Amino acid sequence: MNSGWYVAEIVEEITVQDDPRNVVHQNLVLVRANSADEAYEKANKVGKNGETSYENPSGKAVQIRFRGLSKLEELEEELEDGAEITFHSKVGVSERKLRSIVLPRNRLAVFRPPEQAEGPDYSSREVLAMLERDYGITRLEADPSNKT
Repeated sequence: MNSGWYVAEIVEEITVQDDPRNVVHQNLVLVRANSADEAYEKANKVGKNGETSYENPSGKAVQIRFRGLSKLEELEEELEDGAEITFHSKVGVSERKLRSIVLPRNRLAVFRPPEQAEGPDYSSREVLAMLERDYGITRLEADPSNKT
């Protein structure tokens, strides 16, 4: 059954001026299309439309570049509660390994506080200024790694 939906993994590279390290994001997005070719074109367009540049709070240029797709899969089911989006299979999994795959509620990402990733500061100077101006939120309050 063709649902007309595809899941694409978009690969973006983020670079910050004067920092030799890059950050790579792999983002899963849904694409509605009538064929795999159309889904491919639309997913690439979504990726290219995400390209941008701006200044971080230190005034350094940040660039986000679309590097391509790492996955494009057709969804076999209509989107609704319980619909299978994608799957992974493994053969010969030990009981110990199986227990390590299944996470308790408090270790699922949706229930954990946001984590500040190591690496260059690619936050947006403009967005942080808007948060402070419109909501009174300072950079330290907005920073999830700030434990004070």
